[in-house]
Formats: sequence, C-alpha cells, structure tokens
Amino acid sequence: MKLYYAPGACSMAVNITLHETGQKFELVKVDLRQHKTESGEDYYQINPKGYVPALGLDNGEVLTEDAVLLQYVADQKPESGLAPRAGTLERYRLMEWLNFISSEIHKTLGALFNPKITPEWKEDRIALFGRRCDYLVKALGNKPYLMGDKFTIADAYLFTILGWADYFKLDMGKWPALKQYAGRIAARPAVQAAMKAEGLIK
Repeated sequence: MKLYYAPGACSMAVNITLHETGQKFELVKVDLRQHKTESGEDYYQINPKGYVPALGLDNGEVLTEDAVLLQYVADQKPESGLAPRAGTLERYRLMEWLNFISSEIHKTLGALFNPKITPEWKEDRIALFGRRCDYLVKALGNKPYLMGDKFTIADAYLFTILGWADYFKLDMGKWPALKQYAGRIAARPAVQAAMKAEGLIK
C-alpha cells in the first residue's frame, strides 16, 4: 500500500493506524500547493480531489477520505481491535465518532488554513471549536479513550486534528482533560513512529 500524505495533515491519522496495525506500506509525500508528489507526479492523476489522504492499494485502486481509510486499514487487521466488528452497535458508535470528528472538528479547524478567511469567520470557527471541545470533555468523562478503555481509529483521528490547535496557537487551557487525552495518545509507540516518519518530531 501507498499512503499519500502531507506532514501533520489529517492523513497522519491513517499513518498512525497503519503503524498500529503493523502493516507494510510506503509513505508518499505530497506538496499540496503544487499538487505534486516528491517524485514529481501530478497528484490530481492519483486523487482528482487534490487533497490528502489517499491510499494506493496493491491492486492498483485508490481509496480516499479519512473515515473510509481508517476503517479499511483497521479491517485488514481485525485482531488489532482498532475498530469493532462491522455490523455491531459498537461499530456504529465508532462511525458516529468518525463522522462527528470529520464534520464538527476537522472542518471547523480546517477552515483556519484558508488564507482568505475573514476575522469574523475565524472568530466564529474558533468559538464553535470551543463548544465542540466542551462536548468532547463531557463525552470523555473519566474514560481514557473515546470508546472507553480501548484505543481506536477515532482516537487517531481526533488526536491528529486536535494537534492543529497548537499550530494555530489556540489556547487549550480551558480543557485540561483534552490536553491529558492528547498526551496519552502521543505517548503511544505507533504515534511516535508516525510523527517521526512525517518529520514532526526527532
């Protein structure tokens, strides 16, 4: 498999999951401004949507979208426990989290990357992110992870997007539980390996 990624982008969640499952894969870095891979390939020819992640499968097909790739990778190694078995209520709970992270956290913070964002819209997005953090703290309660005692692909996704708060220098002091949550995930060997592979840490 080939994972097309940009350092620190949402594709890191898939990178983490691949490391967690121990599957063999190749990392292909994408310049999202030029839409070129490191070797000079036109990324639009690989993923016409133009953004990461994309996962090149061994049969030549390409899958896209974080929530899909995370489930695909986890399902290749069901013994990893990163995703409950398909068709179970627990799996739908996981999908509920993936959709929430995608629509309410990812898209909200992702708007801040737009250089044309107005001050008013930026303030609105940051305020909405704060309300979503309030919900996350309540939903986590005393649980170490979103689904309870076990780390899942939803945690890989949320950890990745919460990392953008530091990039944008947002004050997370109001939510110490989320800082503890992120720290717990950051300490995982697979997370460390993924971040090193992307050049985010030494």
